[in-house]
Amino acid sequence: MDLTVVGTGYVGLVAGTCFAETGHTVTCIDKDENKIEMLKRGEIPIYEPQLEELVKRNVKKKRLFFSTDLHAAVQKTEVAFIAVGTPQDEDGSADLSHVLGVAREIGKALTRPIVVVNKSTVPVGTGERVKAEIATVTSIPIEIVSNPEFLKEGAAVDDFLKPDRIIIGTEGGEHAKAVMTDLYAPFNRTQNRTIFMDVRSAEMTKYAANSMLATRISFMNEIANLCEKVGADVNKVRIGIGSDPRIGASFLFPGVGFGGSCFPKDIRALMRTGEAAGSPSRILRIVDEVNNAQKRVLLDKVIAALGKDLNGKQIAVWGLAFKPQTDDMREAPAITVIEGLLERGAKVRASDPEAIKQAKRVFGDRITYDDDQYACLEGSDALLVVTEWNEYRRPNFKRIKELLKQPYVFDGRNVYEPETMKKMGFIYSGIGRS
Repeated sequence: MDLTVVGTGYVGLVAGTCFAETGHTVTCIDKDENKIEMLKRGEIPIYEPQLEELVKRNVKKKRLFFSTDLHAAVQKTEVAFIAVGTPQDEDGSADLSHVLGVAREIGKALTRPIVVVNKSTVPVGTGERVKAEIATVTSIPIEIVSNPEFLKEGAAVDDFLKPDRIIIGTEGGEHAKAVMTDLYAPFNRTQNRTIFMDVRSAEMTKYAANSMLATRISFMNEIANLCEKVGADVNKVRIGIGSDPRIGASFLFPGVGFGGSCFPKDIRALMRTGEAAGSPSRILRIVDEVNNAQKRVLLDKVIAALGKDLNGKQIAVWGLAFKPQTDDMREAPAITVIEGLLERGAKVRASDPEAIKQAKRVFGDRITYDDDQYACLEGSDALLVVTEWNEYRRPNFKRIKELLKQPYVFDGRNVYEPETMKKMGFIYSGIGRS
């Protein structure tokens, strides 16, 4: 099929590339000319494992194209995907201006009926708004589909090529269902993972899934904080409750809170939907509050150990991205931690395998950046582990001890064992491990 994907962020670029990988002809559209020129040169604007290789291969095979010309792409397409951002509005709701703007432009370009698929994360009822927006500029009928993404940054390509479920919401028409069934057939070779439902239910499924996962994280962070107070080890508690098949082991790791482009924004958008519908979510409000507080846990530990006035102190930070295998710093806990350190007069030296470029956009020259994770330790009074990149899991502890002025290690991801750290002479503090 000829496909058009509007938006070349994490969702659009991964989706378009993976569809091309299965043989479709895909045109990815973005209004950012510089971004499109980068992609044409084979340069990837985001860090995502495997993506660069797939993009280059499919461009070479002439299955994947990049353009700013939405009008030309839509005129030859059979399916148009909307995969643009829905940033948080001032009231916490999702800003649909980009989605509706694209819908309007698709309508202007139509010369025949097509299927319009929304992959952006949008509130319940957006499918109807997209269809109505298109109808304001054309009388050509279209079919609306909701096909939310469930991609984890850092594993997005694998998640798309080997999905655990494919949610497709349709208006009930057989044509759209047949088109989407054919489109996702290569991802269903060993097991049919596709779940069909109505459009509104598909839109709700995306928000409900992310909110459930965010709730698990905040719950475990609450348990971790309590464990510290009563002398329990949250890691042992995690293993104990995760062995219950009704609970499972996923998303039970405590830490310094969640960040990224999805969880914080999505729980707030769902809260706003609930308020507008007269069914406010008390649980999600607490989940958000707990997460915001959790981002300060490491900072509070540093203050307790080194004092409120950190003038003259230098703090080393390992990890800037909100999670490993990505350069994304949107709502990253590292931002809260570092800003708090700077407010108290500390000097900060930070390292991250992929996110330094993004961090410079956040902090500018207010902190020092080191490509070498050990360089930022020299002369530092403490090490903070904020993101659990693999290279931080088994470092040279002897070298760490030699480089630090004081042997303080604040482990925001529980990557080290407390007893082992103590034996090596570190003053160690993890999350929920007394």
